[in-house]
Amino acid sequence: MNDFKSYKPDDNQNKNSPADNENKINSTVELAKAVTRAMNGKSEGQLLHTIISEAERGKREGTLTNADLDNFYNALSPMVDGIKRKKLKEVITRLKNI
Repeated sequence: MNDFKSYKPDDNQNKNSPADNENKINSTVELAKAVTRAMNGKSEGQLLHTIISEAERGKREGTLTNADLDNFYNALSPMVDGIKRKKLKEVITRLKNI
């Protein structure tokens, strides 16, 4: 491999196509955008309610996967304290069961 553009993974190394990866990124990005829009001027309780509502809608519509929820948790958890991280984990677990 001389540069990143010429790199091609082995067939056994990565089963996901670039389109699959882009779709996962897009749905995670869309969730983050919805959360960001919802955050403006709202309390913590209102934020949590909005996050749950958006995620439930995405799960029911089939546009949000458990992997997306894991990515969301992994991105957000370093930004919150231990109690909020635990609550976030509980919410993610609940959403995965939808």
